Amino acid sequence: MRVEAKLRKDRKTKKLAKRIMAGEIALINHIDIDEVAAKSLVEAKIKLVINAAESISGRYPNAGPNILVNENILIIDNVGEEIFDSLEEGDTIIVEDGKIYRDNELIGEGELMTSDVVAQKTKHAYENIGAELDRFIDNTIEYARKEKGMILGDVEIPKMKTNYDGKHVLVVVRGHNYKADLQAIISYIEEVKPVLVGVDGGADALLEFGYKPDVIVGDMDSVSDEALKSAKEIVVHAYTNGKAPGLKRVEELGLKAVIFASPGTSEDIAMLAAYEYNAKLIVALGTHSNMIDFLEKGRKGMASTFLVRLKIGARLIDARGVSMLYKSRLKLKYILALIVTALFPVLILISLSPKVQTFMQLVEIKMRLLLGM
Repeated sequence: MRVEAKLRKDRKTKKLAKRIMAGEIALINHIDIDEVAAKSLVEAKIKLVINAAESISGRYPNAGPNILVNENILIIDNVGEEIFDSLEEGDTIIVEDGKIYRDNELIGEGELMTSDVVAQKTKHAYENIGAELDRFIDNTIEYARKEKGMILGDVEIPKMKTNYDGKHVLVVVRGHNYKADLQAIISYIEEVKPVLVGVDGGADALLEFGYKPDVIVGDMDSVSDEALKSAKEIVVHAYTNGKAPGLKRVEELGLKAVIFASPGTSEDIAMLAAYEYNAKLIVALGTHSNMIDFLEKGRKGMASTFLVRLKIGARLIDARGVSMLYKSRLKLKYILALIVTALFPVLILISLSPKVQTFMQLVEIKMRLLLGM
């Protein structure tokens, strides 16, 4: 297969997906391409992916490569850092049989990831999942000991202007199947009017559906400027030492932010803040809640998530996968019954009309004459 197109590159796939154009080639450096990243590239309608790293390392069965090849987007895999550095944004390159050319010069090559290759590597990854699970559990327990202060009151909750007291809070993360799940609960949003909290890119998910986030929580690495400017309040997730790299970006936009220093993930502190400020109910959508989710995020354990959910308890409802819970299907007999029911009063009114009665009598006479009755 021969592909010739303009190249765009970024070490952060989620950043690249926002600016790459349809028909272009994506150059990334993304070990174990995750589902969300793959779907964002598919939505961008790219031609090809060149990955400096291994798209499937074998540590766990990540879904990203399979999503790409199923959409007929081939992957030239594991080309190396040298090729990543040598190719420039905007270069027009030719890719043929795994080889990469620029100005008729061979730049390098990688493994062509066809559907068969992806299936084989994914199968091998499934065989390794047991050992990875052991390491994941050990890390979770180890970090839970260190981070137990999250539920014992050792983490200071910053003062916020958003009023959570007695309200429903919807925490949106741009995770697995988030669009379908968000679509499924639109009626809930419209009726209940919950406090809308976007975790980084989750704020953009809310904007996609026409909602402005009340609060944005995160390290500000995957949220758009538009979303940041639309939010009523911004909470920057900082390291436990108080350092908050994401604050600089917020300040450069001329915006103010609250600093929340805490271990764990941004979605954890988003839910923790809602809980501590007495939210009546916390609905989590698109959040990361299993081992594969956390491995895709590059985390070795899920201690903070375990601890926060343990603390919040029954006040938390996980809406992940809600779109798959029930899919209504109208059967033909119900549709016919609706039509008959709707037509019944119309037919009665028509039959009572003098003009219609006269017309029906004429039809009856005509039929009698034709039949010789």
